[in-house]
Amino acid sequence: MKPPPSFSPSSSSSALLRKGRVSPYLITLLAFILFVTILYGEDFRCIFGAQFDSRYTSNYQTISSTIKKKGERLAFAIGDSDEKKCDVFSGRWVWDEESRPLYEESECPYIQPQLTCQEHGRPDKDYQHWRWQPHGCDLPSFNATLMLESLRGKRMMYVGDSLNRGQYVSMVCLLHKLIPENAKSMETFGSLTIFTAKDYNATIEFYWAPFLLESNSDDAVVHRISDRIVRKGSINKHGKHWKGVDIIVFNTYLWWMTGLEFNILQGSFEDEEKDIVRLPTEDAYRMAMKSMLRWVKKNMDPKKTRVFFTSMSPSHGKSIDWEGNPNGNCYNETSMIQDPEYWGSDTRKSIMQVIGEVFRKSKVPITFLNITQLSSYRKDAHTSIYKKQWSPLTPEQIANPVSYADCVHWCLPGLQDTWNELLFSKLFYP
Repeated sequence: MKPPPSFSPSSSSSALLRKGRVSPYLITLLAFILFVTILYGEDFRCIFGAQFDSRYTSNYQTISSTIKKKGERLAFAIGDSDEKKCDVFSGRWVWDEESRPLYEESECPYIQPQLTCQEHGRPDKDYQHWRWQPHGCDLPSFNATLMLESLRGKRMMYVGDSLNRGQYVSMVCLLHKLIPENAKSMETFGSLTIFTAKDYNATIEFYWAPFLLESNSDDAVVHRISDRIVRKGSINKHGKHWKGVDIIVFNTYLWWMTGLEFNILQGSFEDEEKDIVRLPTEDAYRMAMKSMLRWVKKNMDPKKTRVFFTSMSPSHGKSIDWEGNPNGNCYNETSMIQDPEYWGSDTRKSIMQVIGEVFRKSKVPITFLNITQLSSYRKDAHTSIYKKQWSPLTPEQIANPVSYADCVHWCLPGLQDTWNELLFSKLFYP
């Protein structure tokens, strides 16, 4: 970049020297700083000003990517990770009846009854036939054989809430058909669920930890607590169960969304008098992100392991967001949102900004799976009323399906298979 024509560093320096007011060494230093600023100004702006750039507050595809040292090959990668790739998280949904769905609901016995929409009466299947198409490139086809062979003798684990459990079950459904019936099993031990591929000596696991840190919602079955509390500095409570994992996929978001502030416990849940402080939700979430990154830095070997973080899963609880019925939600929605700039009110932008700020400042090797924007279009893909209801429906609910529609979780097969295709892409072709 050329300096503005109205300003000449050399002429200004000469004038100052003639006046004898400034040391020539200082003039040389100032001229050097000015030269570097002009030459590298754009780079400095990107490094130090990214959080203030409108591109980082409106287009979240750019906030983070895999962090690694130059020339260092990532574990499991078979593609050229140094080659400049397109942004696989920026694209559009295309109709595909030939390759979608990637499996049939009835063929995967591991899907929880909360996600089996066809079994529970959903009349349409269109939501199963959409494929994500990035702008400027193609996603590599999901290769179940490659995935299983890469997991031979290894552990893969999803850690987080029920949305991450849905992604976990999706991965199991994508792989299990290659494994003989007598060579696979799924067992649950409290917070830990383990799918075992015996011939591969491999496990794919899910660990229930909706906040990653210790909380009063840690019971994998009984966790519907309205007054949620998270204990500061407590990630090792759960983290001891994650050690030795070769691929780990974190998520945490929805359980933090209880208001503008959140309860943080300083001390122990066993303390008779509990020291609880109220923090802005963004500060509490930032604390969890930093704890996660510190745990990864201390416990994961970047030469042997891969760490992923899945961004916020959007919900569609207010159809007014997409100019629908003011009293509606995802119920009876069978088409997606067409506006490429759509961002629902249920998805807090300030939390996405926290993720971007924390990840940009960290040198911990972690791959960010930015599924938020692409999932925001999919108001058609939720379980809605087509799921197992754990409590009998009241006459009022039966008369008004909108009142009990689940606009948080996703039908399988469906959207979360795409999340795993993106994970597969970043695992092998980062």
